[in-house]
Amino acid sequence: MYTDHSITEIDTLLAKSEAAFYQYKKSSLKERAHFMRSIATEIEALGEELIMTAQKETHLSEERLHAERKRTIFQLNSYADAAEQGNWLEARIDLGDEDRIPVKPDLRKMLVPLGPVVVFGASNFPFAYSTAGGDTACAFAAGCPVIVKAHPAHVETSTLVARAILAAADKCKMPKGIFTHIYGADFKVGEYLVKHNAVKAVGFTGSYSGGRALFDLAAQRNVPIPVFAEMGSVNPVFLLPDKLNQHYQWIADKLAYSITQDMGQFCTNPGLMIAIKSEALDQYVKQLLVNLHEITPSKMLHKGIARNYINNMQTAITQRHVDVLYQSDNKLGEEDGMVTIAKVSGKYFLTNVQLHQEVFGPYSLLVECNDEAEMLKVAERLEGQLTTTLMATAADIKNNSNLINVLTEKCGRLIMNGVPTGVEVVLSMQHGGPFPACTDSRFTAVGADGIKRFARPVSFQNWTNEFLPDELKNENPLNIWRTVNNQLTQAAIDKA
Repeated sequence: MYTDHSITEIDTLLAKSEAAFYQYKKSSLKERAHFMRSIATEIEALGEELIMTAQKETHLSEERLHAERKRTIFQLNSYADAAEQGNWLEARIDLGDEDRIPVKPDLRKMLVPLGPVVVFGASNFPFAYSTAGGDTACAFAAGCPVIVKAHPAHVETSTLVARAILAAADKCKMPKGIFTHIYGADFKVGEYLVKHNAVKAVGFTGSYSGGRALFDLAAQRNVPIPVFAEMGSVNPVFLLPDKLNQHYQWIADKLAYSITQDMGQFCTNPGLMIAIKSEALDQYVKQLLVNLHEITPSKMLHKGIARNYINNMQTAITQRHVDVLYQSDNKLGEEDGMVTIAKVSGKYFLTNVQLHQEVFGPYSLLVECNDEAEMLKVAERLEGQLTTTLMATAADIKNNSNLINVLTEKCGRLIMNGVPTGVEVVLSMQHGGPFPACTDSRFTAVGADGIKRFARPVSFQNWTNEFLPDELKNENPLNIWRTVNNQLTQAAIDKA
């Protein structure tokens, strides 16, 4: 039913997308916001058909899909609000001074859209990180047309959402080519899109291998383009001694749920637990295993994800000096997740980088350190992460300042006494981290700050007020916040 687009078809579609950019980039912030809110309305109008289709394709629960659709609609509306408010534009004005020697020019700077953006949706979030997900919403807010390559694992769901976006575009009288939906199970389709001259940026959520491949392709172009890829992360959880002594049962309850939630199919799944040998740690492990025994495994997203999970998990647990502490029934169906907890000493973790790799699914590795010094070495050896968690009391924090300094450099979000799963859609969220978690740790994939990924700064020097963009005009017709002569203000500029 869904066949890959041909090269000729893609060329025709991207020519329309490129033409649409020259119209859409001139659209007002209010028009972009109205378009995005209309998409949210159209998605909501799909009703139960969308939920049932996604459930059939992904095995995610009806409850989870309802929550994710709600989040997707919230993202579209909140990013629409942010687009209209204009803070993301980073409007800067430094007024000229003709009496100064030499004459000081009038300089005004703002962010402008990059151009058509290709979005590769995530397999584990068919709504919120896919066709009308955060990357698409951010690109529309920035003034960029979007080309979505439908994820092969939920192509029917993607098609339904694409129709909703196109319906909204038609009702809002958006230019033809503002949104393009492309089918491509073959990697060559994605490769061609990334290399196409019309494409000016890429958004990706998925594996390290996939994100790195796209990043390398984009860098090889005659004119390289940015790839904003959110990739693998093991999201280490450090169980510090005082907290473990006082609340090992509470920690076990929290982590048992976080490790197995939706069969561990989150980019923020806690794949590493790091602690110092102690009686409290032994008690924690016993409680964790009791909790896991009470959790019934369920189907993973699709056969490919389940197969990759089993292969990667088996690779991890068959490494030297790794012991399996718990594994759910091995007589499960081929698509069911096999919950697995393993253990290795800090000494051997430090010598085996294979154990540092993400195992995408309901798996976590306990790294048992001899002392604080070994725990610090483990922290120093970790790669870049989306999140790092500290289970700690105030005393633990005071006693581990070196550890905290190291961990702050390793992640985008540093959590205290919580779990990494659950990503709030707010401005203060940082969903990104140092490589290899992401290709550019300066940006976030969640929250309205993500709009900035798809824009670039342009400075206007000595332009008369009449011809300036509205965002930079003296009278500030959009009533946005701007930095004028180093002062943040919404006031108009008095040139009298």
